[in-house]
Amino acid sequence: MRRPRPARALAAVLSAACLASGPVSCGGDGGRPPRVPMPSNVPTVPQFPDAGALVGALERAGVPCLVTLHNSLPGGSSTDCTTTVDGDTFEYVVDVYNPEQFTRDDIGNAIAAGRTAYHQTFVAAGNWSINVVDPTYAPRIAQILGGAVLPGDGPSAPARPLPVIPASPRYDSVAQLATALDASVGCEDRKAEPGGSLACRTGSRVGHGPNCASLRVFGSDAGRDRSLRGALSGPGIPGYLAAGANWSVNLCDYGLADRVARDLGGVVVSYDGD
Repeated sequence: MRRPRPARALAAVLSAACLASGPVSCGGDGGRPPRVPMPSNVPTVPQFPDAGALVGALERAGVPCLVTLHNSLPGGSSTDCTTTVDGDTFEYVVDVYNPEQFTRDDIGNAIAAGRTAYHQTFVAAGNWSINVVDPTYAPRIAQILGGAVLPGDGPSAPARPLPVIPASPRYDSVAQLATALDASVGCEDRKAEPGGSLACRTGSRVGHGPNCASLRVFGSDAGRDRSLRGALSGPGIPGYLAAGANWSVNLCDYGLADRVARDLGGVVVSYDGD
């Protein structure tokens, strides 16, 4: 139920390699797009030998990593992480570049592609960059590693208005939330997801065909609201959730939203994609 992610930073690494090897290998008419150098405020140190070493530095400073994807290539390495800090869950993508293959401006150009095309926020220094999917946490990561925050260029998706969300009931765990959902519309074939969320199939108790749902319990109201707005921020991508005090249920079967919200003591949070 996570909304579609923009192109991975690793794709920018491959694009940089393509440009470094010449226009013919990139295809097209041989023209190169304008290159964007690394911003001058980005420190030249520290450097890391690979993504694992950088992730280790973050973990020692209290930002753990549940690895959801890892890639190693001659040009560098990349690790997708999900973490929970102070009760809030967010994602970050680490890329460490081989300085023998990529210059500082190669890295800057790769970062610029994500900032411009997808309004992504990065933390960068040395031979690495981190795409922080929730920009709220970028300054904290920058302080830990001695990097600079590079916010996304251009307007980001508008912040969707949220309804008034009830202060109770609160669920002690995602398993308790799943039990309540099962009593309402069904929650079968439960599977843990990265970051402490849970996926299951809904609809069986109310005669609907089986469909997916993603359940989350939050450590703070602010974390809940960021997650809800993130689920509704994709242009043209509808979203229907039931949400309450410290929880949300993101539903693939939109017709279940009203019932789930009523039975679990929450409200419907929705976006039609327009």
